[in-house]
Amino acid sequence: MSAPREQFGSRLGFVLAAAGSAVGIGNLVGFPVGAAKNGGGAFLLMYAIFVVAICVPVMIAEMTIGRASQKDPLGALTSLSGRNKGWRLAGWLSIITPFMIAVFYLVITVWIFGYLFESSIGNLDLLADPVTFGNFISGNSIFIYMAGVLAIVYLILQGGVKQGIEKAAKILMPALFIMLLGMVVFVLTRDNAMAGVSFYLVPDFDKINASVINGALSQAFFSLSLGMGIMITYGSYIDKRSNLPSSAKLVALTDTAVAFTAGLMILPAIFSFNPSVNPSELSESSVSMIFSYLPQIFLALQESLGYTGASIVASTFFLLVFFAAITSLVSIFEVPVAALMSEKGIVRKNSLLICGILLVVFALMCAFSFGFFEFFTAFISYGGSDTPKSFFDLVYDVFYDTILPLNGLLICLFVSYKWKTHAFNKELDEGAPDFKGSFLARYVNFALGTFIPLILLVIFANTVALKFFGSALIG
Repeated sequence: MSAPREQFGSRLGFVLAAAGSAVGIGNLVGFPVGAAKNGGGAFLLMYAIFVVAICVPVMIAEMTIGRASQKDPLGALTSLSGRNKGWRLAGWLSIITPFMIAVFYLVITVWIFGYLFESSIGNLDLLADPVTFGNFISGNSIFIYMAGVLAIVYLILQGGVKQGIEKAAKILMPALFIMLLGMVVFVLTRDNAMAGVSFYLVPDFDKINASVINGALSQAFFSLSLGMGIMITYGSYIDKRSNLPSSAKLVALTDTAVAFTAGLMILPAIFSFNPSVNPSELSESSVSMIFSYLPQIFLALQESLGYTGASIVASTFFLLVFFAAITSLVSIFEVPVAALMSEKGIVRKNSLLICGILLVVFALMCAFSFGFFEFFTAFISYGGSDTPKSFFDLVYDVFYDTILPLNGLLICLFVSYKWKTHAFNKELDEGAPDFKGSFLARYVNFALGTFIPLILLVIFANTVALKFFGSALIG
């Protein structure tokens, strides 16, 4: 007989843990710059609409599948489908995807940890040097930092759901919010900061096109950790008394609030510390912004705060991003760990060890993609490009950019056409008696069975065409 399913100790713990999985590197850096480059306030409006109209229904569906089955994504789709082999394959996809996302996310988190350490010991001038990042990711020190990150993730996950994930979320998420608000207040008091606020918030509808709309929708879907199996897994840790629609709305609201607030930190900072900046030249790559551009911005603070003051601000920023990365990495990695525990009956400690060894092997292959070994650096070619892609690029393109909308599409089809709407609604009614017959209930049922899967199918097809055949279908 299997052990009782672990559960979150409180609704607050669940919301903070789920929000922690959603709040990541892209929220803090990629979203603000993407918004600034793509219409400012217009982009924000589209993002908010997509979160409400598309992401919340999908999140409710994932949470409901998890709570109804009390299993990981593989076990959930298998049991609720009557052990249908096709849906079991979809379940496997929902396990492999977060594992492979954890692989490259671990590497990026290691870089952030290294920059946090270097800035905290007074090496901000070194980090601001344009050649530092390339030297850093191809240097042996990253393996030391990797050991540190793995130790932190292990310490959190070995405590289980209540004493590990929930307790960490209750510490890290409030700390993240406080640091973010502190950074916003500091930045907004700098000269020329309001120019960044204006550029961020004032809509520029002339920039809106099909590509920008697709970008806003993709950002909304990805930033809420949908299609990764996380919300199914976390949903399985919720008791029947919990109000799932309300919890989903709180998670979405928290994630969106963090992304919006991060924009009030990043854009005013850039405009304040570099008044001559050309926004159109800003990189939408979170990696480029964090490791190449922002250290130079922080170093410019030494003129007003001194070198020590500038280093403290930089260290606070990297600690903020590190907390966001750790909470996301923990939730992503919990999915395969929970699956191994549930499907094979392996205790958490051994499941962590097995998944951890595999994670390290694949993460090292990704790390080796940056000049360590030519085999991994020039691993494969696709998309009509003459420049070969690294193993890291392949993992990112396949599992983050491509598979997530496909997983979301499968969840919509499963709820509406395999598990059936009446069973879905019956599970939702438990803990949410006011949901039945409400406008939200009617909307969720309609959306999951009609236009949401169609939109996700278009995103998936467009991404495949663009990434692997070099020609987008839209925009």
